[in-house]
Amino acid sequence: MSDVSRRAEAIRPFIVMDVVARAKELEAEGRDIVHFEIGDPDFPTPDVIVKAAEAAMDAGDTGYTQSLGLPDLRVAITAHMRAAYGVDVDPTCIVVTQGTSPAMLLLFGSLLDPGDEVIMADPCYPAYPNYVAFLGGVPVPVRVRAEDGFRFRIDEVERAITSRTKAIMVNSPSNPTGGVLGAADLEALAALAEKHGLWLASDEIYHGLQFEGTEHTVLEFTDRAFVLNGFSKAYAMTGWRLGYLIAPPQFVRPAEKIQQNFFLCANHFVQVAGTTALMHAQADVARMRGFYDERRRFLVPALRDAGLTVATEPLGAFYVFADARAWGSDSVALASRLLEEAGVAVAPGADFGGGGEGFLRFSYATSLDRIREGVTRLARWAGNL
Repeated sequence: MSDVSRRAEAIRPFIVMDVVARAKELEAEGRDIVHFEIGDPDFPTPDVIVKAAEAAMDAGDTGYTQSLGLPDLRVAITAHMRAAYGVDVDPTCIVVTQGTSPAMLLLFGSLLDPGDEVIMADPCYPAYPNYVAFLGGVPVPVRVRAEDGFRFRIDEVERAITSRTKAIMVNSPSNPTGGVLGAADLEALAALAEKHGLWLASDEIYHGLQFEGTEHTVLEFTDRAFVLNGFSKAYAMTGWRLGYLIAPPQFVRPAEKIQQNFFLCANHFVQVAGTTALMHAQADVARMRGFYDERRRFLVPALRDAGLTVATEPLGAFYVFADARAWGSDSVALASRLLEEAGVAVAPGADFGGGGEGFLRFSYATSLDRIREGVTRLARWAGNL
């Protein structure tokens, strides 16, 4: 009998991190590797944010804060939600966290009992099913398709609802697909949740990185919703670990208690920097978004020219989820070959669920020069197949 808990044994590895590890080994051996595998912005954190953190540390803001987060930051989040989406959020309904991942634990920990089901897209970010299952819930995948822009078909979502369904997980813009749910999609999902007495859990971490159309938060369409967001992606703050949960009032105290016991609070000076980011770094977000869009417009046709299929344009985040079955149906094996033989690191689609098998995820959170080099290597490799 294993001494390791069944809960820990059941968690699937995030294979892309194995790709990262092997890429680092090859680089240590002197190989040049083009990195498409990880969603870590290549831009430095905007200077105004860095200076705010430095000033906060100089002022001694290095101790604990309230578990819910600094009042100034929660008020700034409220102001941002009003300015960006026209919605009013009570600051007392916001819990500041050490990144968006802990916010997910607060969300599902305050919502789910053992056996409760959460509907989510397939493919999706693999932390969603892992968090749900770790807490005793049941992830229920609903296939989303490239030809639909990886958007839900509402009738299929409704057919997945059972007496144990508690919530529907939404992620727009999406990791891994770059797909975007428009106002009509969110309105239909909100109506479905209202009809069946469900909750919507919306991961909006890639907001600020939508390239076409108008961004919408789920809170425009329903109050039966949780919102996950943070500073990692749009503000190039991945290593700062700062996120937040917007929760319906009855869930705030339960989430706060989980925070008190597991995390205490987010770092004080980082929260000060986050407040500055919301208030003074929107021009920086727009500048970085412009560079990502330039890369996207180059990468999508380049991947198609290399022999991959991109059925619909990704409209947000910084990912292209490309059908690679012309090169091989086993995405893990294919990603390994591309790394070893072409010097190109990519994320295998199988990492993101059964619906991702046969696909590869390309992150364009790297420079245009490196993207050009990467697709040149891919085309050369494909030409030798």
